[in-house]
Amino acid sequence: MFRILFLLLLIVPAAEIAILVWVGHLIGPLPTFVLIVLTSLLGAWLAKKEGLHALRLAQTQLQNGQVPGFVLIDGICILAGGILLFTPGFISDILGVLLLIPPTRAVAKAWLLRYFQRKIKSGQYNFYWKR
Repeated sequence: MFRILFLLLLIVPAAEIAILVWVGHLIGPLPTFVLIVLTSLLGAWLAKKEGLHALRLAQTQLQNGQVPGFVLIDGICILAGGILLFTPGFISDILGVLLLIPPTRAVAKAWLLRYFQRKIKSGQYNFYWKR
């Protein structure tokens, strides 16, 4: 797991820089900069909109005596998408947008749910409840 993380931390920034340089040569440095700033602003707006929607849904579920499990996973995806959109680069922007748009976020939620279920079944995650 740490090897994969190490490779990602090495390869993704290098790819981001290469794409930024390529786009900079293609459309110019100023339009590239403006594009990066605009995607960050769009990401902030979309993350806020989707995050507030998830928060309202979680509050409604709690008021109805339900556990907001799926909404929490939604919140994790929205938070990750917002962080990815704030980081400069086109790869992170694409991934961030995919995590903020509800239809594509559903794919990530399904993957996260399966991941958490596997970890719980294997005993790698333990939950302790305090009363």
